[in-house]
Amino acid sequence: MAGQNLILQSLSAGDLGLLEPHLKPVDLRQQKVLYEAGDAVNLVYFPYTAVVSLVVSLSTGEMIEAAMVGRDGVVAASAAMDGKVSLSRAIVQIGGTGMTCAPDILKKAALQSETFHSLLMRHEQTVYAQAQQSAACNATHTVETRLARWLLRARDLSQNDTLPFTQEFLGEMLGVRRTSVSLVAHTLQQAGMIKYSRGRIQIVNLEALTDTACECYGTIRKHYASLARRQIDPVDFDAVRVLQHEFVNARRRPAEEPSRCSDGPDRHSRKASPTSLLSFTKTG
Repeated sequence: MAGQNLILQSLSAGDLGLLEPHLKPVDLRQQKVLYEAGDAVNLVYFPYTAVVSLVVSLSTGEMIEAAMVGRDGVVAASAAMDGKVSLSRAIVQIGGTGMTCAPDILKKAALQSETFHSLLMRHEQTVYAQAQQSAACNATHTVETRLARWLLRARDLSQNDTLPFTQEFLGEMLGVRRTSVSLVAHTLQQAGMIKYSRGRIQIVNLEALTDTACECYGTIRKHYASLARRQIDPVDFDAVRVLQHEFVNARRRPAEEPSRCSDGPDRHSRKASPTSLLSFTKTG
């Protein structure tokens, strides 16, 4: 069940056990609105093949994407920290599958597990970093480099070289006119990077498109790669507490008390030094 969402896949058996009985499969159709800004969050989404855009809408009817969430993330993870109101519009940009659970279930699991709570906090920081990068990108980079960055991110999350996007939808996500998207898409197609037909874009030269994308594509990938690395080997907080307890007891033991360790070189009977214990606790 957890194999197609990297957040679920990274959980220990214990942490996954807090969620798994409550996860329900869901099919998300393209352009379905999960929440509007200001809506109560009634479901948390773990995308598998679906990709969701977090969009800021203006009173003029214009909109622009702030962040993109797919198989490497969670939609509305802030619900675990009492963030029960959506701060942006969440719209499905690529239809697909995923899992859902109630916000209260996510919060309960986070309260029961320090490792899971820490993971959700780091995830929300990563989404925030993506939104910050998008703001800088939209303000300073050309439409061509931004479109290349956006297509590459969508490809990474969907794991597909063919993307079901209209020029109108791309214009909305990038915050530019449809005519601007049409001109840039034509340029990329002439350069042999993509093939574009009505409602469908195929990436045919990944290396060239990556070279065309602005630095923001690589920066966002690094943020998520860092999140993934920290998920691989979560700290065992129970083991840390045991070591801390043993360390405190060792310091309280009178100096004249004979050691319980043998004088021989038995490596299994050696006690860790205070320095090594403190170093281990700091690692988490």
